[in-house]
Amino acid sequence: MNTSVVNTARMLWAALRMLLVLTVVTGILYPLAVTGIGQLAFHDKANGSMVKVDGNEVGSRLIGQSWNIKGTDKPDPKWFQGRPSNSGYDPLATGSSQLSADNPNLVRDVKEAKKQVARFNGVPESEVPADAVTGSASAIDPDISPQYADIQVRRVAEANGLPVAQVAELVKEHTRARTLGFLDQPRVNVLELNIALRELATN
Repeated sequence: MNTSVVNTARMLWAALRMLLVLTVVTGILYPLAVTGIGQLAFHDKANGSMVKVDGNEVGSRLIGQSWNIKGTDKPDPKWFQGRPSNSGYDPLATGSSQLSADNPNLVRDVKEAKKQVARFNGVPESEVPADAVTGSASAIDPDISPQYADIQVRRVAEANGLPVAQVAELVKEHTRARTLGFLDQPRVNVLELNIALRELATN
């Protein structure tokens, strides 16, 4: 047999064996190992940081959701509201409007949203923070600023028949400081806050 043919056959066989070995290592063993470590060391995060109430999943700490009156597009006064979402809080359709800050349509929408938020919460427009009227880059931000939570306190307290001071304290308890003291901004997770509110209102 021709030496070059033999050499070529050997090279092909070696390449095939390497392909099989790497396929098993990188396509099966490595993913299984990483998944196993994730499930053992970071079980909650690896499964989407889901939140359960009475044994039922009610959402994720990482994904914002609508708090409207059931079957309508009107915000429910009983709940703290999150940031506006261009995607309807759909995690499969994330993204901002991509409009520049001086875009006439965006400016008009923000002004109108500011009026609605101020009216809904019974506060002056000057007290409405930016995150109450603008969406995040992902459109599914689960957090709001403490300032936005604060202007909702009186409305939420009245709608649930609770003392204002008690609801204000609830917001304070659920306000997270900057990460490591200098990263991010102080924030309040809306889902966790509303779950605590529900417990407070039903006790």
